[in-house]
Amino acid sequence: MSHLFCLTSGFFEPLYMKLSDITKGYLWTLIGILAVSNVYIFSKVALNSIAIMQFGFYWFGFGLIWNIVFLNKRISIKKIKEAIQQSFKLYLVIGLLEIIATTSFFYAIMTIENPSVTSFLGNLSPIFVTILGVIILKERFNYIEIIGVFLTLSGAFIISFKSNTSLSQVFLNGTQYVLLSTSIFSINTIIVKKNIKKLTPSLLSLNRGVFIFVFSIFIMLVTKQDIHIPKDALLAITIGSLLGPFLTVIAGYNALQYIEASKRSILSSSKSLFVLLGAYLYFGKFPMEYQIIGGVFTVFGVLLISFGKLILKKRKH
Repeated sequence: MSHLFCLTSGFFEPLYMKLSDITKGYLWTLIGILAVSNVYIFSKVALNSIAIMQFGFYWFGFGLIWNIVFLNKRISIKKIKEAIQQSFKLYLVIGLLEIIATTSFFYAIMTIENPSVTSFLGNLSPIFVTILGVIILKERFNYIEIIGVFLTLSGAFIISFKSNTSLSQVFLNGTQYVLLSTSIFSINTIIVKKNIKKLTPSLLSLNRGVFIFVFSIFIMLVTKQDIHIPKDALLAITIGSLLGPFLTVIAGYNALQYIEASKRSILSSSKSLFVLLGAYLYFGKFPMEYQIIGGVFTVFGVLLISFGKLILKKRKH
């Protein structure tokens, strides 16, 4: 696989080098969108038949293998050690936050029946990234972006709201996991963006895989889960882990080298449309009408957050 990657990268490298940094950022974002869209589908297939502890063990075990194969002959063990020693605390913090965020994400996938609903709710992430960008990176809101935040929050509320229930069951079960996951992922995005010159995308992906895989082994041992899983779940995990723990992460971190954290997060919201199509094709499930309306609100709100500054600049000119 590493040999094939070298051949293909060698073939496309001259063309890739001619691209502008912004184009490279958008290209990596698109790759990440397509990869993560399928993660929702394949992880749901696996989680429908196995426990989340078993899922984590295999999913991130395979993901770690893909990362090691990718790094083979591209970076030496010595360079890996040097990079980790120079930014040990950063890799440690990022790794621990990834455990919390990723575990919450897959709990949401497992709990919420339709993965496209989980994806729509995940559009809250740009709000967290934008707010943290204002606080930490000193970015500023304009009125168009504020409208976008309001629309996204309104859409998330519509999606997760359940009528004719008791007060304790007003919101769709699983929403709490999405909120936790998106908030922690957003914190990680800002940390990585602020320190991107000190960090390597490939090592960030490897770091994430190691932390979550070790955590998964620990949970497997504590809960005494059976290591044997059905073949269909194993197949779904094999494909999904190549797209998720490997390709999605590498694409995401590479995108952060070329474009703003908020833009990458916002453009990634279009994954909801791909997940919606995938969920229908794989499971024959379509969100409720009010959830689709809420989803449209979140996507439109995210677009306003993304292009708010650009719209105002054009008006001034």
